[in-house]
Amino acid sequence: MAFHPHLFVLENTHRIEEETMKKITPLLILFLISFVAILAGCGRLNDMGSLATTPAPVVVDQGQITKDDGRESNNKNETEPELQTEEIIIDLSSERVPVKVKGIYVSAYVAGTPSMLDSLLAEIDKTEINTLVIDLKDDFGRVACEMDSPLVKELGSVRVYIQDVDAMMKKLDEHGIYAIARIPAFRDAWVGSTRPEWCVKYADGTVFVDRDGNTWVNPYKREAWDYLVELGVQAKKLGFDEVQFDYLRFCTEPGMENVVFDEADVNGRSRTDIVCEFMEYAYQKLKNQGLFVSADVFGAIINSDINANAVGQIYGELAKHVDYISPMVYPSHYGNGYYGIDYPDTRPYETIATALMDSRKELYFAGKDGGHMATVRPWLQDFTATWLTHHIPYGPKQVREQIQATYDAGYDEWLLWDASCRYDWDGLLTPEAAEAEAAQIAQSRSALPETTFAPEAGRAAGLTEESVSAQVPTGVPGNGKGGNHGETLPVPTGSPGPTVEVYMGD
Repeated sequence: MAFHPHLFVLENTHRIEEETMKKITPLLILFLISFVAILAGCGRLNDMGSLATTPAPVVVDQGQITKDDGRESNNKNETEPELQTEEIIIDLSSERVPVKVKGIYVSAYVAGTPSMLDSLLAEIDKTEINTLVIDLKDDFGRVACEMDSPLVKELGSVRVYIQDVDAMMKKLDEHGIYAIARIPAFRDAWVGSTRPEWCVKYADGTVFVDRDGNTWVNPYKREAWDYLVELGVQAKKLGFDEVQFDYLRFCTEPGMENVVFDEADVNGRSRTDIVCEFMEYAYQKLKNQGLFVSADVFGAIINSDINANAVGQIYGELAKHVDYISPMVYPSHYGNGYYGIDYPDTRPYETIATALMDSRKELYFAGKDGGHMATVRPWLQDFTATWLTHHIPYGPKQVREQIQATYDAGYDEWLLWDASCRYDWDGLLTPEAAEAEAAQIAQSRSALPETTFAPEAGRAAGLTEESVSAQVPTGVPGNGKGGNHGETLPVPTGSPGPTVEVYMGD
């Protein structure tokens, strides 16, 4: 056979190509599979991206929240600088759920003693009471429990009365109790020893001390405001629903006429100006925390320029800067002849009804601009004023009379005060009876014609708008505002909080 070199080369080439292809083909197949997998993976990632996009950042303005509109935003760098530099204030006020309060005062000591609190709650469960006002800071400036607050720790304000706040709040919640933290504002003996520069002073720099040995915070000192607001913020963290400011005033005891306020602090503002300014400041701060805010005020400031200017409380103006205002209308704290009543302590119904009709009148005129006005929630008396020459024992009958007067004046909420926390439970209704009473009151009011200052129910005691307006305390000239108070009427003294001290005695 003849040898053909070109055929040999061709055959060898084909054989080499076949062997090469056998080796390469698996590699190609593997490459193709990998390539397809990569493409499929990218497709799935794109699908996942369309299903789980990062929502657009929530842009928070001062006191407002702009909700996400659901559109995707991919440019992260455009929003981060704004979120890092803007002050974020979240307005939680819309989350606040009001409660129609029927409450009692409880000292921090009682609230912090489990056996005492349990006994109290056992009685409360049988009645219409649904609220406790508990001292978070006592009348001497001591904070009742430990707080995670650098400022409180720096001042050393804590004196533990409530060892286990979480357990206490859990117990209150189990019993359906609305919890109010009472914070005395401007009387504070402790701050006098730790921050004397915040306190009211004489011209020589000596700190003013009242008859009980307590110093008073200077309401013109802005740094003191932040301390009070900080206590309110801590109250929210502890689980309280509301903050109630007491001692929201200037002291009126002898010696105050000699104190000096730095004009740089005063800046032309009156006593009533600065108290309202503080309350507006605290209200906005704490409202944004989701808290309700209330204030205790003298009952005697209602429609009285003289008393209002002395203590720094204008009833109608303060009512614009709180959710609830609590005038302390204890019958024992009005002088003889006040409201034309010989001895107010001996006539609880008439005293409360007349005072609260006066309240309706002042708030009616204060709110004619259509702005916010607080709900009135008066403090009522559940103690016997033994220091008065003309007094009567207070028990279930007197407690119920005051509550009835509150309803007859058109108000629905109230608080009872007894410094010893011993309440006349027999003067209170059962939950079922209270519910039936509320329905009856609502039905009765709906059937009555609308009146300007008070519902017609008040007429049952002969207390009409005309008769109340015409009343002038015996032997006391009118002061030109409402005609109910006189220029010679004594200015209230003593504690501004709901205490057993007498404000206006014989």
